[in-house]
Amino acid sequence: MYVGVDEAGKGPVLGPMVATAVRADSESLSADVDDSKRVAPEQRREIAAALRADDAVDVAVATVGTVEIDAPDTDMNTLTVRGQARAVRRVARPDDRIVADAGDTSEARFARRLREFVTDPGRETAPPVEGVAVDAAHGADESDPVVGAASIVAKVARDARVAAIDAAYPAYDGVGSGYPSDPTTRAFLRDYVADHGDVPPHARRSWSTCSDALAAAEQSGLDEF
Repeated sequence: MYVGVDEAGKGPVLGPMVATAVRADSESLSADVDDSKRVAPEQRREIAAALRADDAVDVAVATVGTVEIDAPDTDMNTLTVRGQARAVRRVARPDDRIVADAGDTSEARFARRLREFVTDPGRETAPPVEGVAVDAAHGADESDPVVGAASIVAKVARDARVAAIDAAYPAYDGVGSGYPSDPTTRAFLRDYVADHGDVPPHARRSWSTCSDALAAAEQSGLDEF
């Protein structure tokens, strides 16, 4: 048995990063399982629900929140390892093989660090897991069905969190996808800052998108003065 792990939401300016670990026999998974980016949203939700309901599959979802992401003493590679390790530690068992979608330019370095985070008793809150073998590869969510399953659950979980954020701000015209390139997301941040003088608590204030919105609001105030 082995564990596939992947994450969703490294790049957005809104909401947490979500990591998912799936422990399963790859041969038992549906043929529809694939990299989440290649599966339609409705089908992703159906697959994620089926995985969670399958007694032969163990699924764990972990988050890395905005406060943690904004901390000055960390970086996205470390946060990705941390999130993946949190999920893995909840489902992995001794001697399992872990396959991760590498979140680092060096696959070997990512695998080594993930194993350290999974096996070290001093890290995270879930119990460590001894004796695991860890592999990491770029594009593992495309080439490995269990990692693909993890990518689907992570994407569905991340989308649900964005939907909850959207529902928390009914006075605005939606928050969009949460990605900096999304005009709806940028408009939401701009309007929220104009109303409140700061970015919302769900925003990653260390992202340049937030800095730009704050700077624009400040300049607008100076122009009016």
